[in-house]
Amino acid sequence: MSGMPLFLWGVYPYLVLTVFVIVLIVRMRNDPFGWTSKSSEFLEKRWLRWGSLLFHWGILFVVAGHVAGLLIPIQWHRGMGISDEIYHAIAVWAGSLAGLAAGVGALILLFRRLLDRRIRVTSTPGDLLSIVMITLVIMTGMTATLFNGLDHSGFDYRETISPWLRGVLLLQPDPSLMETVPITFKIHIVLAFALFALWPFTRLVHAFSFPLWYLRRSYVVYRRRGHRPSSQSMEKSVTH
Repeated sequence: MSGMPLFLWGVYPYLVLTVFVIVLIVRMRNDPFGWTSKSSEFLEKRWLRWGSLLFHWGILFVVAGHVAGLLIPIQWHRGMGISDEIYHAIAVWAGSLAGLAAGVGALILLFRRLLDRRIRVTSTPGDLLSIVMITLVIMTGMTATLFNGLDHSGFDYRETISPWLRGVLLLQPDPSLMETVPITFKIHIVLAFALFALWPFTRLVHAFSFPLWYLRRSYVVYRRRGHRPSSQSMEKSVTH
């Protein structure tokens, strides 16, 4: 294998991962106050409520499905008693529902950013590019999944894409595994890596800033103005 295929499946992933990791670290160290989702909820709530809800819940299940299908070897599935027929049925139907929810949510967020004047004028090029890329990745992924579900040629991404991706992560890539992969999957993968390259430059970095410390934070004590707390309440607030 040589030329463009070798670059796409043997070099391109490492260029993306290098940019992803280095820029994330640099931005975390040098731009801590810019590490935010820059919420526009105060400008428009109705479309944001539905778009954000559908997108975030849908993408959680999409990511879970990708982990199960790409990072877990096919032998493990069969060892757990999951037949290929059952796996593909779950992947097509559950994956399609999750992808549909995420896709509809992404489209709502995209149209909201384009059609609402206040949102549009406060959006940066990175905001627009990131939501467009997310939408394209979701749509191409759904297209690949649906076409593969309707196609009975016997292609199984767990025997091609999955070992290729695991090889990339283990620094042992085998680009030849991607030779027989349908073009719909190849487009989806190239766009997905492009999204990862864009990720650290945009507001998407907030995905790594989930405030887990909220789960163990101390209680906040509220008192009426002018109210003099008793010694018992002061002791209670100190313990928190």
